[in-house]
Amino acid sequence: MINTQLLQDFGKQLSELLAHSPARDIERNARALFGSMASRMDLVSREEFEVQRSLLQRASERLAALEARVAELEARKP
Repeated sequence: MINTQLLQDFGKQLSELLAHSPARDIERNARALFGSMASRMDLVSREEFEVQRSLLQRASERLAALEARVAELEARKP
């Protein structure tokens, strides 16, 4: 039978080793680089995008209704 405590200790030691390894520094630097690039690209969050998309859809629907109303009023004009 596998000793679960032994596996847990091994996992803990491996995590600690990776946390202090150069790979962790590389990961941190890569995240900082990509974060910097994203901020320069002026990206928006998914939530902000969805809000703006919803507002645009409502504005488009209202514009279509107003255009239909104007066309109706112009058609009535003698």
